[in-house]
Order: sequence, then C-alpha cells, then structure tokens
Amino acid sequence: MPAQQRTAVLEVAGVHWASEKSTVERLLGRRPGVLAVDANPVGQTATVSYDPTQTSVTELAAWVRECGYHCAGQSVPQHVCDPAAEPSRAHDRQDRQDAEAEASDADPGHDGHDAGGQVAMTAQDAMGHGGHHGSMSMADMARDMRNRFLVAAVLSVPILLWSPIGRDVLGFDTAAPFGLRDDVFSLALSLPVIFWSAWIFFDGAYRALKARTLDMMVLVAVAIGAGWGYSVVITFTGGGEVFYEAATVLTAFVLLGHWFEMRARGGANDAIRTLLELAPPRAVVLRDGQPVEVPTAEVVVGDLLLVRPGAKVPVDGVVEDGESEVDESMVTGESLPVPKASGGQVIGASVNTTGTLRVRATKVGSDTALAQIVALVQQAQASKAPGQRLADRAAFWLVLVALIGGALTLAVWLAVGASLATAMLFAVTVVVITCPDALGLATPTAIMVGTGLGAQRGVLFKSATALETAAHIATVAFDKTGTLTKGEPEVTDVIVDGSAVGLDEDTVLALAAAVERESEHPLAAAVAAYAADRAAPVLPATGFHNVPGHGAIAQVDGRTVAVGNAKLLAAEGVDLGRLGPRRDQLAAGGRTAVLVAIDGHAVAVIALADAARPSSAAAVAALHEAGVRVVMITGDNAATGRRIGDTLGIDEVIAEVLPADKATKIAELQAGGAKVAFVGDGVNDAPALATADVGVAIGAGTDVAIESADVVLMTSDPLGVPTALTIGQATVRKEKQNLAWAITYNGLALPIAAGVFASWGLVLRPEIAALTMSGSSFLVAVNALLLKRLRLPGAPPAPAPQANAAPEPEPASR
Repeated sequence: MPAQQRTAVLEVAGVHWASEKSTVERLLGRRPGVLAVDANPVGQTATVSYDPTQTSVTELAAWVRECGYHCAGQSVPQHVCDPAAEPSRAHDRQDRQDAEAEASDADPGHDGHDAGGQVAMTAQDAMGHGGHHGSMSMADMARDMRNRFLVAAVLSVPILLWSPIGRDVLGFDTAAPFGLRDDVFSLALSLPVIFWSAWIFFDGAYRALKARTLDMMVLVAVAIGAGWGYSVVITFTGGGEVFYEAATVLTAFVLLGHWFEMRARGGANDAIRTLLELAPPRAVVLRDGQPVEVPTAEVVVGDLLLVRPGAKVPVDGVVEDGESEVDESMVTGESLPVPKASGGQVIGASVNTTGTLRVRATKVGSDTALAQIVALVQQAQASKAPGQRLADRAAFWLVLVALIGGALTLAVWLAVGASLATAMLFAVTVVVITCPDALGLATPTAIMVGTGLGAQRGVLFKSATALETAAHIATVAFDKTGTLTKGEPEVTDVIVDGSAVGLDEDTVLALAAAVERESEHPLAAAVAAYAADRAAPVLPATGFHNVPGHGAIAQVDGRTVAVGNAKLLAAEGVDLGRLGPRRDQLAAGGRTAVLVAIDGHAVAVIALADAARPSSAAAVAALHEAGVRVVMITGDNAATGRRIGDTLGIDEVIAEVLPADKATKIAELQAGGAKVAFVGDGVNDAPALATADVGVAIGAGTDVAIESADVVLMTSDPLGVPTALTIGQATVRKEKQNLAWAITYNGLALPIAAGVFASWGLVLRPEIAALTMSGSSFLVAVNALLLKRLRLPGAPPAPAPQANAAPEPEPASR
C-alpha cells in the first residue's frame, strides 16, 4: 500500500440502476494510480483510494465523466469547503512525467493564471468541489425519469389500442389515421419512445459493454431492442405480428417503477443531506473591530468571528471572549446545551443559544468536525461489506443467466414448433424479468439508511463491514476510566467525628475545603467542589504547606488543619481512633479515603471515587437486554473494579491490566470464537481497539484512538454502544430480508416468464414482467427505508451513584 495513499468521495451522478456501479468500478479500477473503487448507486458517489504520485482528484473526476456520468468532483458542501482556501488539498499533477513533484501539494492556479500566462482553471474547478451531492442529482434523475415515463405512457396508449391486444382483447375497431396500416402507425408513434424515453437504456448498455461488464441496462436494452427491432423488420417486409406495444409499454413500466424507486432511494440520503445543510452559508468576521459578513468558505484559520445569540457557529474554533451555552446536538447528539467560556472549544454548525461569543477560527473547510463527519459517513456508505460483494458478483452472473436464458427460451420454443413471434415474446419476457436490480439494491440501500441513522444519533460507522460486524457482537469490553466513568474523582461519603474539637460537620468541611483550595491535586479540587456545592463557608487559609505524596497542612480560622492520607496524620502524631476502621472499610470497598485532622485530632474521613457516567448503567442494561455480555477492563485494583462492576451490573471485571496488555485480554475474549467489541478513549487503548472485531472510540478520545477504531461515538455517552449494535443488527436484518426477496423473486419469475407453465394458462407478457421487476426493486428500497422507524436505546440517563456507591483506591500522591 502506498505510503501516500489518499481517499476521495467523488460525485457520480447519473447511475440510474444499482447494477451500473460495476461500470464505474471496472473502468476507474483500470486507471493508473487507482487502488480501489467502491461505487454507491444510492448515494450517487464513488469512494476512490488512489496514489497521489500517479493521479489526482481532477483526473479521477475526468475519468468518471469519460465513463459517461456527471462528476463535479468531490462530494462536499461547497459553502463550507472552498478549495481556494485549502491549497494543501490540491493534488493536481502538472506533468505525468513528474509524478513525485505532483505529490508536493502544489496549488493549481492560485494566482488565476497558468505557466503560459493563460487564465487557469479556478480552484473550484481544479479540485472539483462542486458542492453537489447524490441527493440533488437523484432528484434531478427522478424528474427526468418521470418525464421519460410520461412520454412513453402517453404514446403507448394509442400504440396499444391499434395493436392486436386493442383489436382482439379490448374490441377497438377504429382504422388507423391517415390510412396507414396499424403497424406503420405504431412504428411512427414508437420512435420518440425508443429514441428518447428508452435511450438511457441503450446508452447505459453501451457503457457497460465498453467496460466489459454486464448490468441491468444491457438486459433492458436487449429486451426493448429485440422486440422493437423484430417489429421494424416485419413492418418493412410486408407486415405481420409485431410487438411495438410490448416495447413501448415495457419502456413505460420500467421507467415508472424506477421513478418510484429513485424517489425512495432519495430518502436514504436524508442523513447526509441534513448534515450538509447544518453549516451556515455565511459568517460574521471581525475586521479592524468591525463585524463583516462573508461566505463561510472564505473564513480562514485565525479569523475572529462574532457569534450572536441564536446564530450558528460557522467553523470550529476556540472562545476568546464571552459566555454562553451552545447546542451541539445536531453534530454530536448531546441533548443538553454545553456551557462555553473563554478557552472553550466550539464546533462548527452548533447553535449559540444565550450570550454573544467571540471565537477564533482554528479549523476551516474540510478540517472542520462537520466536514470530517460528512466524509466519514460517505465513505462508510460507499464501502462494501462482504455480503454486498457477493451480491454484486451474483448480479453479474444473473445478467449472464438472463441473456443465455432468453436465447435458450427462443431456441426451445422454436424447436417445439412455436411461431417466431411467440418464441420472441417468451424470450423477451425472460430477459426483462430476470433483471438483478433488486439484488443490487438490497444491501447498499440498507447500509445507506443504517449509517445515516447512526450519524443522526452521533454514532459514526467508518465502513459497511463495521456496521455488519456490529450485528454479531456477543461481548462488549469497556475500558473503565473516562469511558464508563467520568475520569474525575467525586466525593461520595463524608464521615465526621468532631466531638474532640467541638465542631459540627459543616464547619469541619469548611476547614478542610479551605486547605484543599490551596492545592492543585485532583482530589483536593474534588473536596473543594463538594464543599462549594454544599454552600459551606469560604474561609481563608494561611501558612499553607504541601507534603508531596501525603497531603497538606495550613492554618484556618486559628486552627491547624491537616488534610491527606494516613501517612500524613501519622507523621503529625495523630491517632485515627474510631475513624481508623471506617477508613479501612472505605478503602477495602475501592474508595479513596482522605483524612482530616484539626488541632491534632482526627475528625473526618472523606471518601472519593471516579464516579460512573450517568448513562453507564442504562448502557449496560441495554446491552444485557440485547443478549450481549459486558466486560470491564481496568488497570485499577480488584476492589475498585468490583465496586464499579457491581454498581453498573457488569458481568466480568478484569482488573490490574497494564495498558500494553489490553489487546492481549481482548484476544483472550475472542479465543472462544465470540465477536468482541472494545470501547476506549485513550492512546493506550489503540492496540485493543485494533485487535477487537469492532473498536469503538468515544468522541472525547484521542486522535490515535479514533484512528484505530471502527466506530466513533461523537459524545462520551456509553449509550452509543448499544445504539451502534442495535443499528447494526437491524441493518443486517433488512439486508437479509431484501436479499431473500430478490432471490425468491428471480427464482419464481424465471420459469414463469420462460413459458414453463404456459399449458396451465400462466403466461407473462413483457409489459407485466417489467412492472413486476420494477416493483421488486421499489419494494426493496422501501423496506430499507423502514429502518428509519427503528427504536433505539435512549432511556433517560440513570442517576449518578449515591454516597454509598463506592470510589477509587488511595493514590500514592495523597
């Protein structure tokens, strides 16, 4: 694999049928520098992996157009990603002989002229960021399909009336206009249908054959061309039984079915379309202290943005001034607004709700979180799972079977003495009814809807394989700190015995907090925060003395206050007395025990813990309901592990695991043959994420963890894990339903179309075959869209563990 491999999601508009994707894949796959191609007929895109030292996005877009499809370049939101502001992404080659130089990311034509002084293509043209997406081209294609259908339908009516069906079955006995024979009149009316309405079939068949592949276009073109061509020959040789009505009605029904199918397929793109529309088209930039409104695409890193209440944040940035709450739900799935103040990070497309913010732009264009989410979802939708690759191969062979079956049907009926017209009718019906479009749509439509549904809930699948594998997960292993827990200590118990110094609990807490506010230790911050929440009096501390690894001592309100571990009190000659057993009990339960001494007397034990996230218990319960075993892997001691495990209802706790050994533990869980998912957020989780069958990185995790994962949760909410598994299971279920229907349909329809049951009166004409074939594809698309009604785990967050829930073991630093 080339070290500089890049991936681009290209627009490929005009892929009318699912089986057409093979044309794009085969033609592009043969081009120099192209490593892999996955075309998506539902999204009207193609994900291309390429070597930038041999080719570029511009050439890839040109090659797509050479295939006969429209391509404006990369499928990205134009009002967010202006390539002129992103020279680092321009990889156009200036000379095929200078491939290495091309990989240096030159900016094509940034000054508006090429080396020869001529006006160069714009950056927009060079990079091909047309701002297009499959959802728009699908709507255009659906309208075009509708118009072609209307022409075919209107002209098919008189053709049908002046056909043998009209004369013999419908009793229509009017002479053809202008004194023409019926077949000559039908020929004249059929010309617009064949040479305009049906032309897309012939054009698509030509492209497929040129790419040395077979698809549905070939079948439909053969069926219509054979029926119409046979009729033309009969007309010009004196007349006889013709099939103009079969050819034109066949055209109309195929167009009608696929018009409805395209409208249904367009619904599969709702998630991407929604994401693309999130970013605001314009931003307010402060220039010389004055607000200036500019297109979002013109915002550059370092610009100072003014974000008023109710406005969307244009790009990713950091707050330099102001306080507010920002609604990030549309990007991350986080339901509650997030407080923002100076130094806080904001995400492009989130909504500022209350105060005015001044934000310094840090990421623009394709580097923003929104653009990366869109790219990630598009790549997942265009990628192929193993089941889809099998379906694609089956579709290719099914086309071949249809063509051979049509020829055999023709030969067999002629051999048994049937007329050429009868044999031709059965042969055309076989070719039409065996079209594998439903087979080609079965998997990609379900994957489109499934990945889109996940994106709307803040769950990003990085590939279709990850989506399918998620459906078969039997064990989920969670990292503890920062995943199931907040990663921050919280006070859970306060036990006070102030009789020796005559102080009540509130006063003892206030004295202890006065010392802890002077310390930078995380445990000290937790104690100070707890005192503030309890509205304890704020007292000043003097003579503060930090004792590393033990605690701190200070003078507060005329008293000597020591706060720390047992070693600190022992060094001060303080006897724990009745608090000693309580301290041991808390430590044995996995809590961190902080002791408080006042004027030489032990007066309190404050217990702290890394508390579970509010939704952790609900996430574990949802996984159990789905029949999934839950394991927690932690580097903490067994007592701490048991405490969290018991609180959340976890099946197995694997404690005292070094970071380097997490991957080994995952491999041990997999040894029994079970599919294992691992959920983590840190750098040391990357090997385990890569080892697991499905690696899940939470959104607050590091870049390394996210890069190693198969699924990314945009928030740190563990409920995203059962959500991901539920979506995977439902998507695979839809895939199986669709594939079963497509296979059953073709298995039953083929012998009927071939006339095997003709002696029983069960005969299909080509027009009816076209209608059932198109209806089959439509049903597959609609069935996939029903995924949108999927009920996902989303119960209200479980309450945080209470005081007796238990905490962390005593760290060496206190």
